[in-house]
Amino acid sequence: MADVIKLSCNYSVRFSSSFLSSSFNSSQGTPPSIRGPHKRVLSLPDFSSVGCVLVSPIASRPSKQSESFKLHATVTETVQPKWWERNAGPNMIDIHSTEEFLNALSQAGDKLVIVEFYGTWCASCRALFPKLCRTAVEHPDILFLKVNFDENKPMCKNLNVKVLPYFHFYHGADGLLESFSCSLAKFQKIKDAIELHNTPRCSIGPPKGIGDLNLESLSPPKEKQPESS
Repeated sequence: MADVIKLSCNYSVRFSSSFLSSSFNSSQGTPPSIRGPHKRVLSLPDFSSVGCVLVSPIASRPSKQSESFKLHATVTETVQPKWWERNAGPNMIDIHSTEEFLNALSQAGDKLVIVEFYGTWCASCRALFPKLCRTAVEHPDILFLKVNFDENKPMCKNLNVKVLPYFHFYHGADGLLESFSCSLAKFQKIKDAIELHNTPRCSIGPPKGIGDLNLESLSPPKEKQPESS
């Protein structure tokens, strides 16, 4: 059977026993090498910067002329999330239904809540999103909700969302404070709204939430895509 040498970067390299016995001295701190009639030296490559798993079955036939080995690499790719699937942290939440939306608002208490309505196909949404994530990191006290328009068309219709990206600002018992469309070039509108609304408030009465919107009020929307700002 072939001997196995395990490297620190999660690689397993298999060498033939004849190769190891003839060219590798365990007492030496140098990598194994191949020495033939021409005294060629083959050193192991540096795998320290590679993030894959290497498994190398042996295809070696000892002979008087030369000894050889083969390395076969298997690369395990990590699937990266799509741009709209990335979240800045625990204060950024994906909303998949009207029920989740209502629950998130009711549980937010007196926190300022910023809701982004976006489309996966919307170029303006994609361009603005990294800056929105940085804003969420800078304001851990604000709750950011992400609403995919295509997954929540009935709700978006009832909330009169016609242009993407679109933003709603909510604050506890004050309910909806402000709503507007915004592109990356006009991102200052979001900063100004945060500065205006993210202040201590004293409100009397039960939370207003989002007004008349509820699960029973939703009706199937007409198939019409919103515009992209």
